[in-house]
Amino acid sequence: MSGIAALLLSLGHRVSGCDRVSTIEMERLQRLGLDFRMPQSADCVQACDAVIYSSAIRPGNPSFDAAVALQLPMFRRAEALAAIIEQKKGIVIAGMHGKTTVSSMTAHVLRRGGLRPSHYVGAEIPILGTNAHWDSGGDYFVAEGDESDGTIALYHPEHVILLNVEEEHLDFYKDLAAIERTFNQLLDQTKGAVFYCGDDVNARRLCGHRPGSISFGSGVDCDYQFTELETPAYQSIFKIIARGKLLGQVILNVPGRHNASNATGVIALASELGIPFQSIAQSLAVFRGARRRFEEKYRSEKYLVVDDYAHHPSEIKATLATARGGTDGRIVAFFQPHRYTRTQALRQLFGEAFHAADKVFVTNIYPASETPIPGITGQTVVDAVREYGEKPEVEYVPEVTRLRQAVARVLEPGDTILSLGAGNVHEQAALIAADLQRMEELQEAMGPGTIRLYEPLSKHTTLRVGGPAQFWVEPETVEGFSRILRYCRQTLLPLMVMGRGSNLLVRDGGVPGVVVHLKRGDFGQLRVDGNTIRAGVGVQLKQLSYAARDAGLGGFEWFEGIPGNVGGGLRMNAGAMGSETFDHVREVEYLDVEGNLHVVEPAQLQVNYRNVPFFVERFAVSALFEGSQDGAERIEEKLRESMQKRRSTQPAAASAGCTFKNPALIPAGKLIEELGLKNLSVGPARVSEVHGNFIVNDGGATASDVLALIDKICRIAMERRGILLETEVQIVGVEEPAR
Repeated sequence: MSGIAALLLSLGHRVSGCDRVSTIEMERLQRLGLDFRMPQSADCVQACDAVIYSSAIRPGNPSFDAAVALQLPMFRRAEALAAIIEQKKGIVIAGMHGKTTVSSMTAHVLRRGGLRPSHYVGAEIPILGTNAHWDSGGDYFVAEGDESDGTIALYHPEHVILLNVEEEHLDFYKDLAAIERTFNQLLDQTKGAVFYCGDDVNARRLCGHRPGSISFGSGVDCDYQFTELETPAYQSIFKIIARGKLLGQVILNVPGRHNASNATGVIALASELGIPFQSIAQSLAVFRGARRRFEEKYRSEKYLVVDDYAHHPSEIKATLATARGGTDGRIVAFFQPHRYTRTQALRQLFGEAFHAADKVFVTNIYPASETPIPGITGQTVVDAVREYGEKPEVEYVPEVTRLRQAVARVLEPGDTILSLGAGNVHEQAALIAADLQRMEELQEAMGPGTIRLYEPLSKHTTLRVGGPAQFWVEPETVEGFSRILRYCRQTLLPLMVMGRGSNLLVRDGGVPGVVVHLKRGDFGQLRVDGNTIRAGVGVQLKQLSYAARDAGLGGFEWFEGIPGNVGGGLRMNAGAMGSETFDHVREVEYLDVEGNLHVVEPAQLQVNYRNVPFFVERFAVSALFEGSQDGAERIEEKLRESMQKRRSTQPAAASAGCTFKNPALIPAGKLIEELGLKNLSVGPARVSEVHGNFIVNDGGATASDVLALIDKICRIAMERRGILLETEVQIVGVEEPAR
């Protein structure tokens, strides 16, 4: 509709329009004189002489209903376009697939050939500047013809390029015969030449017998033949033979065999219009496709992300074949089906279409204007792909907004990532591209270490719940961690540090930004020197207790019963059996938010019960612990005592440790027991029967289950005893995935 508005403005008409949202295109048209209204309302059409509307607008729309009530002349989009085209020699590009690419390619070649064409194309075309353009100095008008609702039969063009004909838009057409009747009407109304793809069986049957028709394709009997096709590095290089005569070579920077065929159709038309082959070849060499037509969203040495509008099985197969020709690595595709009727009618063809991919994710159907059909969902496509064969691996992701996480989580260096579909799936491609770019920047900044996208934090918490970390980062050196801190500060990327995941509850939406896990390299180092132990923050407290035992150092035995690591112990001032972490700390090495390394002694800190505020915005990297020499038997006895207490008082099931801080008057576990809340549950989240202050995951619990159980306990404690319980477990993350 924006293209129609642009053309009418260029023709000197006063144009107004309304929509539910504004866009960059609307802002551009307003600068050209468009009177734009939002939202759609009855007032929008009050001063109009005529109303033009798209097929998406139906009775019930306030502007549409007002136009009917006012008895204004009303025209469908295609009717308006047909009337505009009549003022010039129309060139209509028709067919089920490839119309946008061929329309833009035709307009580009004719423009550079000096014919000054007007054009109307159904997508953003960077090389043309805009999707619609009127040039009063040219004779030709290149238009993309839409066959989806039969309105293509309204055109009476000078020439037609027919690309392909097959079963499609079966929500409108009864069958292939009905589709062919509509195309035949268009061809009957064409005044000049019909250019058709001789490789397409149905196009050949419709056009081959027509006087003056001109064929193009790979067949030797085609009037214009492409031959010796090569496809290096996402290019198409081929030669053109016209009626037995070699015209020369074409280098096309739009990949795929189907695009070589498309370009041959444009070469045939342009040649017949008198444009020299050298000019045509030079124009094609600099052509760049439309948005969402094998559009690269991100490219690096490790990854390629491509977005494509392909939504019909034939288009999907062609796009995957193009991708396969350009890589020896894996192809990871994600697809959003378009329309329930198409998914139902072409189920088997969808099953066959993805064979060239290695891994496929399918989300739910983009309905366009259709109502759902019971039993037809994205799972329909998944089932069809699985029935076709073992390859590719295919997974159903019902919510399109979760594609980003599902796809990014499985990516490996060397992958080509393909976004396929006509709906809003391209938004996920853009987000994945941004994630990959940020991940590679983080890797470069960090140096040695590992980064993964959307790592499930349920794998890294002792409670075994929680959504993913957007960037899971494991540096190996203090300097690498320092550079990560600087990068995040400069780019405003959120950052948190996570240890062993005890005493931590991650919400189901996960943690946006960077989650740093300090375990490798420098952070796992442990050295004993006399009565002191230098331990990196990734060292488990249990490991620290055994290192102390082996060195004959006493006072560390209680650490055996703490499930966390040194970093968590410092931040929370972990404690048990009458001792606390900072009872044994001589100094801590830490990085500030700027990434600078410092050393601090306990006397300089405010050390509270289960809380050391100093480390809220500072990051410990190692600590120096001090013990005293003790006898081996005494140390072993205390270790056994710690182990026995842990086993007798703590549940074996997955938990985050103590859930609540102890109130002043009564321990939290005793309070919960007195309230009769042991074994209270929400889903698989349950209050332990062993210890009332432990919530355990019986298997499959979500963070939402745990949080609901916490709220329930707090409410009962307040209602029955007037006691306000505070959580000791740290709660982080978001409820829903970042969008």
